[in-house]
Amino acid sequence: MKSYLYYLLLIISFSLFLTNNISAQEISEDSQTCIDCHESVTPGIVGDWKMSLHSSSSLQLAFTKKKLERRISITSLPEKVTNKFVIGCYECHSLRPEKHTDNFEHFGYNINIIVSPNDCKTCHPKEVGEYEGTKKYHAIDNLKNNPLYSTLVETINSVKVLNEEKLKALPANHLTTSETCYACHGTEVKVDGMKTIETDFDEIKIPNLTNWPNHGVGRINPDGSRGACTACHPRHSFSIEIARKPYTCGQCHLEPDVPAYNVYMESKHGNIFSSQKEKYNFSSVPWVVGRDFTSPTCATCHNSLITNTDGEVIVKRTHNFGKRLWTRIFGLVYSHPQPKSGKTYEIKNSDGLNLPTTFTGKFANEYLLSDKEQLQRKNIMGSVCKACHNTNYTFNRLNKIDSVNKIADKMVATATNLLVKAWNAKIEDNSNPFDEQIEILWQRQWLFYANSVRYGTAMMGPDYSAFKNGWWEMSQTIQRMKDLIEQKSKNTK
Repeated sequence: MKSYLYYLLLIISFSLFLTNNISAQEISEDSQTCIDCHESVTPGIVGDWKMSLHSSSSLQLAFTKKKLERRISITSLPEKVTNKFVIGCYECHSLRPEKHTDNFEHFGYNINIIVSPNDCKTCHPKEVGEYEGTKKYHAIDNLKNNPLYSTLVETINSVKVLNEEKLKALPANHLTTSETCYACHGTEVKVDGMKTIETDFDEIKIPNLTNWPNHGVGRINPDGSRGACTACHPRHSFSIEIARKPYTCGQCHLEPDVPAYNVYMESKHGNIFSSQKEKYNFSSVPWVVGRDFTSPTCATCHNSLITNTDGEVIVKRTHNFGKRLWTRIFGLVYSHPQPKSGKTYEIKNSDGLNLPTTFTGKFANEYLLSDKEQLQRKNIMGSVCKACHNTNYTFNRLNKIDSVNKIADKMVATATNLLVKAWNAKIEDNSNPFDEQIEILWQRQWLFYANSVRYGTAMMGPDYSAFKNGWWEMSQTIQRMKDLIEQKSKNTK
């Protein structure tokens, strides 16, 4: 009898398994039409999609999972999506055509070229909502609408040419900026008429997109939305595994100005990751510390849903990547409390500049987190650390970050005082603070060297705090600035 029941249950379980998987793998007729063509035209894209969770999961199946295990954040099945089919080409590229200026007729279908965050919001509204309003969301405006940052971008992206034995700087253009600063911050993608492209099969008319391709975090899309989910979850796999690995963050957050990736790979955490990553489960939701991984990556600390082996939530998932941060390491010119709003270009210090601090280091407090808010965020970050470390170890490390930031800021202040001295002495012109010899040294002091010290301490990469763009270079820069001021002062007499 027991044997009979056992086999009966086995047959029922197997039948349910087949039913779920057949249902999960059912492709809509519209998406199948796309696949039939694109398997020949763009086989890499189709191959990526076939390896994705989208290709093997329907919304109906997603809702059978426990709430903590779901990758979607909608609370009910949407009416306009065919819920029994997998998430295929047509299911994403056909959404909200009335909002997309990049929508066009394509072999009998109305298709959007770019799938925007507002399209992803159909299934992932919470994630998109968390991202909206962040510094990354406003990444374009934080460069363009801040006169100091925009001057910095224009200066470093100008093209220097030798003209009659004199160096001449040609203005930056959309190519030099979109392939440098705005490659990460994002461009504004617009539709400029239609263009004809030739394929092996036919001539096709498609929208002509300006400033495309681009996957910058603050990209402005043809439907008016901001952001590119593909910056971290690349097309067409949209892999959580890729997003959780440090290589993705290393596309933008690397030396010399934001050396987070480099410091991480040098750190003990990076060492353990590099040695044991093959043993980790990067696709599990929630991500269980002690089972799925034993050493954090960028995503662990900054945004992933983390639980312990008992299923207790340590930190909730967030797509606001600054939400667990209390201090802002990167900024012009000093470290400072995190800003309250992602629109950092709206900040004004007491000198009237769009900066979170004055040149003397005074905070623009009304735009920055209070001491209480900073402590709350530090405790959230501390809860991630305490999954592996004791309380004393954790907060000694986190408090050390604040202490080292203050010392690095003093070294920046010294360089800033020397720069102001050069301006007051008319040795250099302060109309553009980034284009002359002493100014460039000052710029390197906070943009490269102070950042290296801060990131090196925060993420345990000691060589980056010392010789690799760290204290050594900060000390050398101060001496070089001092020597140049003395030399130029003599030459002007």
